[in-house]
Amino acid sequence: MTQAGTTPEELALAAEFGQVRRADWQRFVAGVLRKSGALPENFTGAPESLLTSTTYDGIEIQPLYTAEDQAPPAGFPGVAPFVRGARPEGSVGTGWDVRALHAHPDPAATNRAVLADLENGATSLWLRLPASSLADALAGVQVDLAPVVLEPGEDFENAANALLELFGGLPGSEVVAVIGADPVGLRARTGQPHELAPVAALAARLAGPHPKLRTIVADGLPFHEAGGSDAQELGATIAAGVAYLRALTDAGLSVGRAAAQLEFRLAATADQFLTIAKLRAARRLWARVTEVSGGTALGMRQHAVTSPAMLTRRDPWVNMLRTTVACFAAGVGGADAVTVLPFDAAIGLPEEFSRRIARNTQSILLEESRLAGVIDPAGGSWFVENLTDALANAAWREFTELERQGGILSALDSGFLAERLARTFQERSKRLATREDPITGISEFPYLAEKPVERVSDPSHVDEHGGLPRIRYAQAYEELREMSDAHLAEHGARPKIFLATLGPVAAHTARATFASNLFQAGGVEPVNPGAVDDVVGAFRVSGATIACVCGSDRSYAEQASAVAAGLREAGAIDVLLAGKPGEYPGIGGYVHTGCDALAALRDVLEKLGVK
Repeated sequence: MTQAGTTPEELALAAEFGQVRRADWQRFVAGVLRKSGALPENFTGAPESLLTSTTYDGIEIQPLYTAEDQAPPAGFPGVAPFVRGARPEGSVGTGWDVRALHAHPDPAATNRAVLADLENGATSLWLRLPASSLADALAGVQVDLAPVVLEPGEDFENAANALLELFGGLPGSEVVAVIGADPVGLRARTGQPHELAPVAALAARLAGPHPKLRTIVADGLPFHEAGGSDAQELGATIAAGVAYLRALTDAGLSVGRAAAQLEFRLAATADQFLTIAKLRAARRLWARVTEVSGGTALGMRQHAVTSPAMLTRRDPWVNMLRTTVACFAAGVGGADAVTVLPFDAAIGLPEEFSRRIARNTQSILLEESRLAGVIDPAGGSWFVENLTDALANAAWREFTELERQGGILSALDSGFLAERLARTFQERSKRLATREDPITGISEFPYLAEKPVERVSDPSHVDEHGGLPRIRYAQAYEELREMSDAHLAEHGARPKIFLATLGPVAAHTARATFASNLFQAGGVEPVNPGAVDDVVGAFRVSGATIACVCGSDRSYAEQASAVAAGLREAGAIDVLLAGKPGEYPGIGGYVHTGCDALAALRDVLEKLGVK
């Protein structure tokens, strides 16, 4: 319908609004930043530059994207370079594959969990089990209806035989499964050589009679869990795919048939837009690889897994929020299969409740939010298209650098890739320590009184010596919390810090809350006396031996030095101040926004004698 007297071409839906130019927007941005104190009076640059952030790959995230920032066209869904999806219809009508992970060493327990998942929304299974356990673990499962993906380690031959036996007399052309051999991933995890030729020979042998069977998974999780950036994860995973392509073509398969043997596994994080862009960029990269390898540009079969590195052991309930965002991003990004790790996966083997929450997360996004009801919902966003293009280019640089080193295997064996990943994690560690990258429930809003969640240890989580490290972003803070727990168990109380609050509640609450939040992140219990007339006297009866002065700038100028002297006279072994460093005699250190929280917490714990 159009307005009277207009044609569709003449209709301007925003005609009643005045035209806004970029300069107008910049003026408003400058006004807001100036009022908040973030924009210095003598600042001469573009005001929005103060709102720009940079990813670990050096990609600048702007606060505003317009037609001037538009990336190269992404094409159409189902058409090379497959940025917008490997299939023209996307996941419309079918939804993505809801894939549940199982790794319980008891086949009977696995079988109960598997059947519960399949009866309540899961559509495929990912199993970390020995080949000898498959038959018992999958008892009662119709493997022709619920595809099975294995993670067989070195035992891929026996795993392939055991898996194919489960299909009985089903014609080979109808067998849909993934054996999941990944010698590159094993090499990355263990540091031990694992040859590609035997896996390629198995794939060549099975490709003819089982055209829908995939033999190999190019797994990006080892590189992600070692602290890598999104581009590094993509570059290494594509390099692994190229190594497999070479081995498979050497075994006699064409480029097209070789590519059909591969599935790619990538991490989905709580950074919604980077995850969307990563999955879109990955398809573009693989299409280019298959094209220059002598075949036609082909789509990529993607399995997205919610990031193990982002999961926490403390306050694990917050993991539900992280995995929900990651699952949303994986679906919007066009993943073919998605695994939501249960919220307790970092602690040990998940229980029925956590598996149900993980399963229902996907069910709600698919059935209630109808997330798969739109083809490439992020397509056309100037921001997403620009980010996809920038990430694809950054990942291609990572990939070609690995190729210059002789390929992924040489880069692993020489330590070249490990060094690059370690440098990135060093940068990430700085952001984690300063809480520029906050972790809710850990470095921000920790809850010291939480009841620990206990689980049976997961045998598949054993760290391999000699390979790439398995890192969780929360681990440094959680180590401090463990020290606090040990102190509580031994002494009956947690290490304490007294908050020397100056003036009325309104004057000290902001900084007292900040300090309380920071110290609890390291397991240090804050003692807040509130508004008191005799703050030194309150310190004497608090049982604490370290204090942190909390108040306003005005109260600091008038009282900080005198209060610090009084606290030290009363027995304080150190006195800190919540605020930017200044000239306050008697103050031994400062905690403030942007400070190295981990260093401050370690220093406090050391002075308190916490081992």
